[in-house]
Amino acid sequence: MTHQNKTTKLEDYSVLDAYKGINPAISDTATYFFPTAEKMAATFAGENDDDCFLYSRHLSPSTNYLAQALATMEGAEDAQVTASGMSAISCAIMQICNFGDEIISARTIYGGTHALMKNFLPRFGIKTNFVDITDLKSIKSKITSNTKLIYCETVSNPLLEVCDLVALSKICKEAGLLLVVDNTFTPLIIHPIKYGADIVIYSLTKYINGASDCVGGAICSNKKFINSLKDVHNGAGMLLGPVMDSFRAASILKNLRTLSIRMQKHSQNARYLAENIEKLGIKVFYPGLLSHPQHRLFESMADLGYGHSGIITFDAKDQKIAEKLLVEMQNELVGYLAVSLGSYKTLFSLPSSSTSSEIPTEDQESTGITNGLVRMSVGLDHDIKNTFERIKKCLKHVKLI
Repeated sequence: MTHQNKTTKLEDYSVLDAYKGINPAISDTATYFFPTAEKMAATFAGENDDDCFLYSRHLSPSTNYLAQALATMEGAEDAQVTASGMSAISCAIMQICNFGDEIISARTIYGGTHALMKNFLPRFGIKTNFVDITDLKSIKSKITSNTKLIYCETVSNPLLEVCDLVALSKICKEAGLLLVVDNTFTPLIIHPIKYGADIVIYSLTKYINGASDCVGGAICSNKKFINSLKDVHNGAGMLLGPVMDSFRAASILKNLRTLSIRMQKHSQNARYLAENIEKLGIKVFYPGLLSHPQHRLFESMADLGYGHSGIITFDAKDQKIAEKLLVEMQNELVGYLAVSLGSYKTLFSLPSSSTSSEIPTEDQESTGITNGLVRMSVGLDHDIKNTFERIKKCLKHVKLI
């Protein structure tokens, strides 16, 4: 028998099991037995509780513990964890949309999400209208009788544009739409549900896990929506099979315990680099800078005790220069030339040829994703001043300063 305490604070969330372990036991099984045939039938019918499980593709104690911790963190009624961030996005959208439906999406989003919407979903008759998410009039003009949801990232990848969640929520409520928000860049910092989001998506691969050793995703929402995902007859979270392994769920749950102190350090380090790189005369995108066009908007929604997140983007002007710079920074042990983000180590890449490469060139250019744009996920460096000096050395070597 296990017990999960009811709390609204992630730091107070705990699981008490029969073995009294500080970390709950891992459910190393694919299937579960039932005390009675009636109980099995009831579970298949959706009358499920935490002490009766069906099959690990549906739910396991370990994935359930992680899901409930994430729901607590997000201020949501419930959550479902998945095998990747993309599976979380795909399942959420496929649960909402049918043939002939439409999506309004921010034009600057993760490249994989853009490819899903632009290339893959049309196979199922689902159309996406990409818009400047900061242009509320443009958003309203795209709403039709077929529109089902507005999709955005709280802070966009890679340009770090900030969404006005309150305004977007108002538009959605007036039009009867759902607001789906990817909050991967800003866990703990911004809580989209607090500002009217209906569904919040995470790539657990990034900050929440924080160790660059796995992939995972999560969908946080109300109980009705999460239960619909798990439905054995019609649930995308059940029928598409985006299961997370119990061992991985247990590992991520343990790493989640340090998220608060990690976000503070990531943010502290990123702000230091953003401010000092900007002082060198380089164009920097970071919501913690006064020069950022949505600086005040970000701060109006954020818990600033966790800062402004750990991602900065800056313009190296030219692709060849940028490529040389990233290799120089790797050689100087600043971090790694690699995709992904949220790791303990600094990671950097060129979005135009990596994480945004799925976006057509003309769309990249129209949104401001230039060939020389550098995205840097700032790590947990103890001596960030020393890191900056190394970066400065590299910038001088490639003649950017």
